[in-house]
Amino acid sequence: MKHDYLLLGEVVRPQGIHGEVKLRHYTDDPERFLELKTVYREREGRYEPIGVTGARVREDDVFLMLEGPSGTATPARRGVKLWVARAHAGELGEDEVYIADILGAEAYDTQGGRVGTLREVLTPGGVDVFVFDTPTGTLMAPALKTVLLELDAEGGRIVLDEKRLEEVGLYEDRRS
Repeated sequence: MKHDYLLLGEVVRPQGIHGEVKLRHYTDDPERFLELKTVYREREGRYEPIGVTGARVREDDVFLMLEGPSGTATPARRGVKLWVARAHAGELGEDEVYIADILGAEAYDTQGGRVGTLREVLTPGGVDVFVFDTPTGTLMAPALKTVLLELDAEGGRIVLDEKRLEEVGLYEDRRS
């Protein structure tokens, strides 16, 4: 399901006294933040815009200068999630999808058997890890092309190779 807003990251802490924040970002390309003009904070189901007056990237750290009151009051405090409007999100490359668009997708094996529902995608830095809620517990599987055979974001469907899944999949809390 496509959402109008995509999660950029979460404020780790205010940085200094002039409205800058350090952001734990959820992108594989932190340089995208250098072009950003507006972010959104979600409150009670509504998305409120916050202007971005500057951004810098140091190694893998992202710092945003946000519009707001001067001094120590920053419009986004620790733990606040920041979003971007889909219309202003970075362009995707071939075979790329926004994580938000595949969460909730149903996973099946090659025989058509239901595996579970995609709950979360972990991005530890190497290979992404898909986390599924299954009838027998939580399943974690690497997003390798040999495991993940089909990913249909529009249709909300994922096809997994059950043989490879037995080799590399991990059940966190299998309930037999």
